[in-house]
Amino acid sequence: MGWRPDNGREKRARWRGASAACLLLGSMAADPAGAQTIDVFRPVRDGFLAPQESPLRRTTVSGLSDPVPTPGVPAAPAPASSASRTNRVPLPGVPAASGASDVGYDSLNRTRKKPKFYPAQPRPKPPPGPGTPPSGELTGQLRPTLPPSASANRQPVPPAMAGTVPGQPPRKRLRIDDDPFGAVGDYVGPFLVKGAVELSAGYDSNPARLGKARGMAAWMIAPEFLAVSNWERHALVADLRGSFTGYGSTLQATMDGGINSAPTTLDRPDFTGHVDGRLDVSRDTSVGAQLRLRAATDNPGSPSVQAGLARYPVYTTLGTTVGVDQRFNRLQVSAGATADRTSYQQSKLTDGTTTSNDDRNYNQFGGIGRVSYEVTPGLKPFAEVQGNTRTYDQQVDRSGYQRDSAGGYAKAGTSFEFTRILTGELSLGYATRSYTDPRLNRLQGFLTSASLVWSATPLTTARFFSDTQVAETTVAGASGVLVRTYTVQVDHDFRRWLTGIGKFTFGTLDYQGYGRNDRTYSAEGNLVFKMTRSLWVKGTLRYDKLDSNIAGAASSGTVVMLGVRLQN
Repeated sequence: MGWRPDNGREKRARWRGASAACLLLGSMAADPAGAQTIDVFRPVRDGFLAPQESPLRRTTVSGLSDPVPTPGVPAAPAPASSASRTNRVPLPGVPAASGASDVGYDSLNRTRKKPKFYPAQPRPKPPPGPGTPPSGELTGQLRPTLPPSASANRQPVPPAMAGTVPGQPPRKRLRIDDDPFGAVGDYVGPFLVKGAVELSAGYDSNPARLGKARGMAAWMIAPEFLAVSNWERHALVADLRGSFTGYGSTLQATMDGGINSAPTTLDRPDFTGHVDGRLDVSRDTSVGAQLRLRAATDNPGSPSVQAGLARYPVYTTLGTTVGVDQRFNRLQVSAGATADRTSYQQSKLTDGTTTSNDDRNYNQFGGIGRVSYEVTPGLKPFAEVQGNTRTYDQQVDRSGYQRDSAGGYAKAGTSFEFTRILTGELSLGYATRSYTDPRLNRLQGFLTSASLVWSATPLTTARFFSDTQVAETTVAGASGVLVRTYTVQVDHDFRRWLTGIGKFTFGTLDYQGYGRNDRTYSAEGNLVFKMTRSLWVKGTLRYDKLDSNIAGAASSGTVVMLGVRLQN
C-alpha cells in the first residue's frame, strides 16, 4: 500500500481533536481522585432506570438546599452571598414523593414498605386493573392521618370490638338488613317477641252490604303479637292477630216497610291465633302440636244472617292438632289427629228477646296424612289425604234437617323453589261430604290450593293465593257451601320507605242443593309510608262487590281508611 501525503484539512482536524482531549483531561485533573472511580457506568439490572443511589437523582429531605447525600459525589457548597441565593430557583418545601401511599411505588421509583398482616388475617384481593386503588377494608387505614371528623364526638370503642387487637381474627360482618323499617322486637328469655297495633278511621259506603246502600263512618283497631323461640332444638311459635271494626251510627230496625235483614249494630270482631310447637325426638323424628282459635261473625250480606238482629252473634272455633313427622332420607311421612269445637252465641233481636243457636254448634274429629319426596332441593312433590266427621249438639236444626256428616278430601301437588325467584306450593284435589239426612245431597267439588311468591325484581314481588273450603250453612235445603277464593297481590317499593300494594280477590260460593251461586269481587290499594321502624302511616282504598243469581242479593260498597301502625 503506497504512502499518501496529508493535506491541510486533515491536519487541522487532528489538531482540534487533540486540543479537546487535553482540555477534558485538565478539567478532570482539577477534581478529587475519588471522582474518577464513581460507578456511574456500572451495569445495572434496572435497564433504562437508574438505581436509587444514582447521582442523577438528587432530592431534598429537610430543607430547600439540602440534597440527599450520594456516595462518591461531594455535597454542593453553600451559596457565598445573598445574590446567589436570590438567583437560585426555589424548591418546594415538601420532600419529593412525601404524599405517596405507604405501599406501592412513588415517583422516584423507590420501593415503599409493604403492609403487615396478623396471623389468620385475610389478604386483600389484587386490584382488577391499572389505576384501581388498593382496598382498605383488610389492610386498615392507609392514610397517614385521619381527618378530625372521623374521630370527633365519638364514644371510644374497645379494641376487641374494633378488631384492632394484634392476632385477633377479623370480626364477621353483619348481614345487610333486608327490611330496614321492619319491627326489631325484644328478647324475653329465649323468645323473640314482636308486637304491633294499627289504628285507622275512615268511611264505608255500605257496611251492611245491603241492596240499598247506607254509608257510615268507620274505625278499626287491629293488634298483633308474635313470639318465636330461639332454641337450637325444638321450636315454639305463637302468632295472634285480631281486629275490631266499629261504626259511628246504627241502622233502623225496619227499612222499606219490612224487617231489616241486617243487624242494627254492625260492630264485629275478627280474631285468628295459633300456637305451634315441635319436639325433636331424634334427627329424623319429631312430634308437633298446634292450638288454634278463630273468633268472628257471619259475613255481611250472607243468607245465614237472621233478620231482625240487634247485633251479629259471634262464633268461636277452638281446635288442636297432634301429629308425628318421620323422615327416611328424602322420603317424609306425616300423620296427625285433629279435634275442633264450633259454638255460637245466642242471637239478640231488636225487640229485646234472644234466640238460641245451639243447632249450629258442632264438634269435628278427624285425621290427616301426608307423604312427600324430595326429588331435588328445590322440588318436593306430595300427596295428602284428610277425613273427618261433624256431630251437631242438636240432632235436628231449626229447619228440620239432620246435618251430621262425614267427608274429607284428597289432593296432590308439589312445593318448589326456583333460584329464590319463584317459590311456593301448588296442589289439586277433590272433596266430598255425605249427610245423615237423605234430603241433603252430597257436597262435592274440585279443590284448588296454591301459595306462590314471585320476586320479579328486587323492588317488586307478586303473590298468588288460592284456597277451597267446605263450610256449613243454615239455609233450608242447602247441604253446605263450597267456597273457592283466588287472590293476586303485587307489592312495589317506590322507595325503601314508601310501598304500594295492589290486591285483587275473586271468590265463588256454591250453595249446593239450594241453587244459589254468589260471586265476590274485591279490588284494594294500599300506600304505606314507613316513617321509622316503629311508626308507619297507611292509606287504604277498597271496593267490594257481590253478584248473585238470587234477586235482591247483590250489593257493593267502597271503603276508605287512613291510619297509623305502631310496632316494636
